[in-house]
Amino acid sequence: MSDLTKLTLAAARDALRKGDTTSVELTEACLKAIDAADLLNAFVHKTPDIAMERAKAADARLQAGDAPAMCGLPIGIKDLFCTKGVASQAASRILEGFRPEYESTVSQQLIDAGAVMLGKLNMDEFAMGSSNETSCYGNVINPWRVGADGAALTPGGSSGGSAAAVAADLCLAATGTDTGGSIRQPAAFTGITGIKPTYGRCSRWGIVAFASSLDQAGPMTRDVRDAAIMLQAMCGHDPKDSTSAELAVPDFEAALTGDIRGKTIGIPREYRMEGMPAEIEALWTRGREMLADAGAKITDISLPHTKYALPAYYVIAPAEASSNLARYDGVRYGHRAKLAQGDGITEMYEKTRAEGFGPEVRRRVMVGTYVLSAGFYDAYYNRARRVRALIKRDFDEVFAQGIDAILTPATPSAAFELGKEMSDPVEMYLNDVFTVTVNLAGLPGISVPAGLDAQGLPLGLQLIGRPWEEADLLNTAYALERAAGFVAKPAKWW
Repeated sequence: MSDLTKLTLAAARDALRKGDTTSVELTEACLKAIDAADLLNAFVHKTPDIAMERAKAADARLQAGDAPAMCGLPIGIKDLFCTKGVASQAASRILEGFRPEYESTVSQQLIDAGAVMLGKLNMDEFAMGSSNETSCYGNVINPWRVGADGAALTPGGSSGGSAAAVAADLCLAATGTDTGGSIRQPAAFTGITGIKPTYGRCSRWGIVAFASSLDQAGPMTRDVRDAAIMLQAMCGHDPKDSTSAELAVPDFEAALTGDIRGKTIGIPREYRMEGMPAEIEALWTRGREMLADAGAKITDISLPHTKYALPAYYVIAPAEASSNLARYDGVRYGHRAKLAQGDGITEMYEKTRAEGFGPEVRRRVMVGTYVLSAGFYDAYYNRARRVRALIKRDFDEVFAQGIDAILTPATPSAAFELGKEMSDPVEMYLNDVFTVTVNLAGLPGISVPAGLDAQGLPLGLQLIGRPWEEADLLNTAYALERAAGFVAKPAKWW
C-alpha cells in the first residue's frame, strides 16, 4: 500500500486485518516520515526501537486473531504522559533526565490494546500555554501555512506537538491533554479532530499534573470515527486515580450512526463575543444550518455566567498549578542548580526553580501562590470556585431543559503567527475563551474541522455534550463532520 501514513485509524485497522499491510510496514513508514519532519519539532523523544518491538508483537497478535481495535496502529504520546524508561519531561528543563519507572494508566491501556508508540510529542511547558511556545524543546511549527513563503504559524497549545504530528501525517493519532482547551484549540488550528471527555472518564494517574480538577486526557485524530476508536482504548475505571469514574465504557464507534433527527442543539447567545471575526460568525451559522439539515432542532439558549469563565479559570488553574509544582525542588529528581560555597537548601530551591521553570510557568506559579495566600484566598480563589459552581449550574439547567448538545466556535481565530501574542499574556489567554467553560463544568467537548478561512487555514466548530454521554456527542460530531465534508490537508513544505 502507498501513503500508509495518511491512513485513518479505522482504515489502517481494516488493512491490517485483511493482510494488505503489517504493523511493521506502517510503523516503518511513520518513523521515516518523522525523521523527515524535524523542521516541525513535533517529536522530541523518538523511540524507534520500542516502536519496532511493539509493531512485531502486534503483527503476532493479528496473526493469532487476538487483535483489539488499536492493535498495530502507530501513535504519538504527549510528553506529559509518563512512559516507562523513556524521557518524560513535560517540556520543562526542571524534569531534564527524568525517566519514570512506571507507565501512565492511559499509555498502559494503549499498550495493552496493541498500539505502537513512535515517540514523545512536544507541548507547552507543564501544559501551560495556547501556542506551544513555552516548551524547553523550542516551538512546534504548524504544518499549515499561508503560501509557500508564509510565516510560521502556531499549532495551538498545549498539545501542539500532538496536533502537528497528526495533521502532518507523522502518526495516525496521538494522545493529548485538555485543561482549558488544550486538545480542542490545537485540533481546530491544524484541521484535525480532538475530544476532551468528561472529567473522570480517563485516568489522570501517571500524567504530570497541571491543574488537577481540570486536567483530562483525550485522543487527537484525523476524524470522528478515529476519535471514537482511540477514546474506547483510553477510557476505564482506575483505582489508582480517586477521580476516575467507575462507569462502564460504551462502544463509542457503534454509536456513530449519523442520525441526529429529534436531537436538540443549543446555541448560547453569550458566545457571540464582541469583535468576533466575521469568518468565525459565518462558520458558526453554517454549522447551525448543517445540523438543522441533518434533522436536529436548533434553539437559542443562555449560559449567563460565561463572561466570568476566563477570569475564574485563570485564578483556579494557577492556584492548582502552584500547589502541584511545589514538588519540583531539585531534591529527588530532575534538574538541580549548581550551588555556590555556603548555599543552603533555600538557595537550592530558589536557583533550581528559577533555572528549571520557564517564564510562563513562573508567572502562573506566582499568580497561583498569590491567590492562595492569606488575605487573598477568599477574595480570589473562593470567589472563583463559587463562579465555577454557577457556570456548572448554567449547563445543568440547560441540559435539564432537553438540550442534547451545544454548538459553539472552537477558537476566536485561525492559527496565528508564532511570536505574535507572546508579549501579551492576556491576548494569549483569550484563545481559551470558548473552551474553558467545558473544563470548569467537567463536561465532554469535541472540536471538528468545518471549513477554511480566507487565507486557506482550517477553522473548527465545538460541540459540548452532557456529562458521560460521549457516545451521543461523538454521533452528533459525526453528523456535523459528514455535512461539513472537510478534506483539506496542509501542502507539504517541511
